[in-house]
Amino acid sequence: MKAVYIEQFGGPEVVKYGDLPDPSAGPAQIVVDTYAASVNGADWKVRAGHYGQGTFPLILGRDFSGVVSAVGATDLRVGDEVFGVLEAGREGAFAEKIAVGAAIVARKPGVLSHLDAAALALTGLTAIRSIEDTLKLKASETILIQGGAGGVASFGIQLAKHIGARVISTASAKNLAYVRGLGADEVIDYNATDFTEVVKDCDAVFETVGGDVATRSFAVLKPGGRAAFIASGPQAPSPERGDVTALRPAVARARAPLERIVELYQAGAVRPPDVTVYGLSDAADALRLSEARHIKGKLVFKVR
Repeated sequence: MKAVYIEQFGGPEVVKYGDLPDPSAGPAQIVVDTYAASVNGADWKVRAGHYGQGTFPLILGRDFSGVVSAVGATDLRVGDEVFGVLEAGREGAFAEKIAVGAAIVARKPGVLSHLDAAALALTGLTAIRSIEDTLKLKASETILIQGGAGGVASFGIQLAKHIGARVISTASAKNLAYVRGLGADEVIDYNATDFTEVVKDCDAVFETVGGDVATRSFAVLKPGGRAAFIASGPQAPSPERGDVTALRPAVARARAPLERIVELYQAGAVRPPDVTVYGLSDAADALRLSEARHIKGKLVFKVR
């Protein structure tokens, strides 16, 4: 099979595209013929070695959509259209075939394209785990969602509006209209305005940017507020004030939140992000763009 892989950690120059052995289905696994796989911020970090050691050759990528081509013991069948995210700590979605545990994969409805399903998989899973399971956002609450044009944040905006919250978000000037179109009640140009000067008394923050944006986000919370962080490493940053809570969502893989994505999509509550399509052979360029961190929507590989 064709795959995108590395044989050492480094910059874009270490990314290779070539042939590797096909996987086979182990017990309770399926093999998926991949139709689409999306690029996430974690992918270039894996390439650069930020997460420690790996076994080479290491195929990159975490989420995918495709068709089941082989099964172990599972309720899924050959020919089923599915989408999902690989097990936590595993890479390997940037390939023509993927072996994955059947229990963490969901059926893809026919009305959802493979490109859009791949774009929604890890972004939707992360947003649901963060906003519904970790922040436990409620109707009538106010939430600040940082970096609204990104894949996870764009899903989060729509999910928060579906819950009934008031949503404030940040974006660059070129993406203000896009983020408003997702349903945000207020959008702040982060290059022109310091969000801490215009936002206050939020019940919750969903922080997807990292760096000093993360630590400054505590300032907008009301006493008793809580903030969830997904771009600050394995631990949430510590607040300087003692009347707020910092949380690091556990983005555990499971079928149920993927089925929740389908439910939200079919109800019209969320739509897929804007997708920029690449071929697998252009993976180095896509990862370079992802590393620059100024993306609207999602970069997705059309595999077949």
